[in-house]
Amino acid sequence: MRDAAVTLEIDVLTLFPAIFDAPLRASIPGRIVERGLAVIRVHDLRQWGIGRHRSVDDYPYGGGAGMILRPEPVAAALQAVRRPETLAILLDAAGEPFGQSRAAALATHRHLVLLCPRYEGVDERIRSMVDLELSIGDYVLTGGELPALVVIDAVIRLLPDAIDAASTAEESFTGGLLEYPQYTRPPEFNGRAVPPVLVSGDHGAVRRWRLRESLRRTRDRRPDLLEARGMSPEERRLVGELDTGSGE
Repeated sequence: MRDAAVTLEIDVLTLFPAIFDAPLRASIPGRIVERGLAVIRVHDLRQWGIGRHRSVDDYPYGGGAGMILRPEPVAAALQAVRRPETLAILLDAAGEPFGQSRAAALATHRHLVLLCPRYEGVDERIRSMVDLELSIGDYVLTGGELPALVVIDAVIRLLPDAIDAASTAEESFTGGLLEYPQYTRPPEFNGRAVPPVLVSGDHGAVRRWRLRESLRRTRDRRPDLLEARGMSPEERRLVGELDTGSGE
């Protein structure tokens, strides 16, 4: 487990560093960086490019469209930024699906390196240079920069003291369920009122309502999540109430 006093360092290797400027300065990520809880350095992969033109890619052997990221610049870049405690990550469509549990695990590390591919992907030999491959979904993007930003945002908000711990404790996926519905003022809008239990002052009833609604939303929208986790006796009882329409 990473000591809470130790800052998480993240080095990003990319051909388009400008993509990271605004997202890492704004809102919660910007405040986390300003407070020194995370240090994020973005490196232009071309500084390790080959020859006078700083080449980083080439045509694929065997033919085909597009260009492939060469292994030499990546190897040089990783050698320059890697340390004994480094976890090097390739953002790639064929990688492990990125989820909340992986984000929580990454938040315990001291140093992450995120490699952002471009064009038609990477030379296969690059995969042996990294420790982990991550994908943010079953679709194709123009590069690894947006996935890297997703990973950074998901990870640094979980750092100790980054945000209110209560804000992350009941979020979607934290306990394997989607988050319950949330309401704020006004008490009625377009004919729809806030559920009375939320203004009842009965904290036990509010907790049960939130758990039941989390179960309802997960059952309706992501039944695969329910299938993948066990349920407590209380949760099984609440699901039974949903199935029978009782306890509404």
